[in-house]
Amino acid sequence: MVNDPQDALARLIQALKVLPGVGPKSAQRIAFHLLQHDRSGAQLLGQSLLDAVQTMQHCQQCNTFSETPVCTTCADGRRDPSILCVVETPADQLMVEQTLTYKGLYFVLMGRLSPLDGLGPDEIHLHRLLARIDQSQGVIQEVVLATNFTSEGEATAHYIGEMMKARGIKVSRIARGVPVGGELEYVDASTLARAFMDRRSVG
Repeated sequence: MVNDPQDALARLIQALKVLPGVGPKSAQRIAFHLLQHDRSGAQLLGQSLLDAVQTMQHCQQCNTFSETPVCTTCADGRRDPSILCVVETPADQLMVEQTLTYKGLYFVLMGRLSPLDGLGPDEIHLHRLLARIDQSQGVIQEVVLATNFTSEGEATAHYIGEMMKARGIKVSRIARGVPVGGELEYVDASTLARAFMDRRSVG
């Protein structure tokens, strides 16, 4: 029964497998749990996913997820518009915010350069980042590179840094309080806060 592609349970298990870290056995356990113990939770989950897919879009300025054309962070007049922090994902942006030390604005790449995975400059929206820099008319004075300290993240930071320096923009990199190979989403807030305070100029 479960192997029948037309079976609702099989389709649910298959759908759950798209989640990161969820394999066939985990997907099966989750499906059985929801159906047996928490059908109201399953309905809430399904409706919330549908609502998010239908309503979330990319912020026109920073590229993060937002229900409105411009997200609340970009629309906040208290933020410092002269500093732009470049991160890989919305999860990384959230981690930076939780440090309570950064008061500038953001650009979210939604990825990182990885030629082996077919991810080049266009796939991580670098054209939108450059357009934002060029349209700022000199307001943006510093770009903080807060990509992860993986080989792809470092390559992405270097690539963006060279483009920013060519435009006369000051470039800094968060300090290595973040462990080599670490991803911001999994770093504790105090460590990330120290990395921001100790950021260094690039070049």
